[in-house]
Amino acid sequence: GLYTIVVMVSLTAGTMFIMWIGEQITENGIGNGISLIIMAGIISNLSPALSGYVTRGMDTAAWQSLLMFMGAWAVTVVAVVFMTKAQRRIPIQQAKQARGRQVYGGQKTYLPFKVNQAGVMPIIFGSALLMIPAMLGTAFGVTFLEQSFGAQNGFWYVVSFGAMVYFFAFFWTSMMFQPNEIAKNLQEGGSFIPGIRPGKPTALFLEQTMVRITLAGATFLTVIAVMPSLISSGNSTSMVLIYFMSGTSILIVVGVALDMVEKINGLLVMRNYEGAGGGSGQSASATSGWGRRST
Repeated sequence: GLYTIVVMVSLTAGTMFIMWIGEQITENGIGNGISLIIMAGIISNLSPALSGYVTRGMDTAAWQSLLMFMGAWAVTVVAVVFMTKAQRRIPIQQAKQARGRQVYGGQKTYLPFKVNQAGVMPIIFGSALLMIPAMLGTAFGVTFLEQSFGAQNGFWYVVSFGAMVYFFAFFWTSMMFQPNEIAKNLQEGGSFIPGIRPGKPTALFLEQTMVRITLAGATFLTVIAVMPSLISSGNSTSMVLIYFMSGTSILIVVGVALDMVEKINGLLVMRNYEGAGGGSGQSASATSGWGRRST
C-alpha cells in the first residue's frame, strides 16, 4: 500500500542523490565519486563492528580470536595490493625503417598484462548466483538447499563459491581480452614480439600467456573469496567482522585507494612540470611569484 510506495520513492530518491554526489566528486575531486562513496561505506562500518564485539566482553580466547582475524586481514590486504599491481610485461619492439640516411623505429617497449585482469567481477557473479539456491530452498521448503547455501561458512557454499569464482575469472578475462585484435594492431603498427612471428603465432602466444597469468589470478581470487568463510567457521569474531574480510570489500577498498594514489601522483607531477615551465618562461607564473615571496 502506501508504505510500499513511500519506501520505493525514498530508495529511488536516495539512490539518485547519491549518484549526483558521486558525479560531483568525480568532476571536482580526485578519483571516481561512486567508488569513493562505496569505499567510505565499507570503512565506516568497521568501528561499530569492533565496538559491538568489545562491549560483549573480551576474555583471553576472544582477544586471541580478534588478533588472529586482524592479522589475517592485514596479510590479505598486502596480498591484494601486490596482486592488483602485479603484471606480466611482454616485450614489444618496433621494426626499423630506413628513410634516406636516417633509420627510424627500433624502439623497445612492453605490453602489460595484469595478473588480476578480472578484478572483483568473479566474486560479485559468484555471490549473486549462490543466492539463488538459498532463495529456492526457502521458497519451496527444500531444507538441504536452505541449510547448505544459506550459511556462508557451510561446506557446499564454500566449495560452490570457490568453483564459481575460479570459473568466472577465466570467463571474464576471455570476454575482455582479444588476442587476435592485439596481434593485428601490432602487425599494422610495425611492431612485433621478439622471437614470435607476427599474425596468428603472436595471437596464440598472447592467448597462452594470458591463460597462464589468469591461472595465478584465478587462484588468488578464489583464496581470498573463500578465506572469510573458512576463518568464520566456528569463530564468532570473524562472523562479526567478516564483512571487512570479504574479497569484494578488500578489492574495492584497495583498488580505489591505489587509483587515488596514482591520480594524486599524476597531479603532483603535473604541478612540477607547470612550475618548471613557469620558472623558465617569459611571463611570471604563480610558481615564480611564490618563489619571490619565499625569498
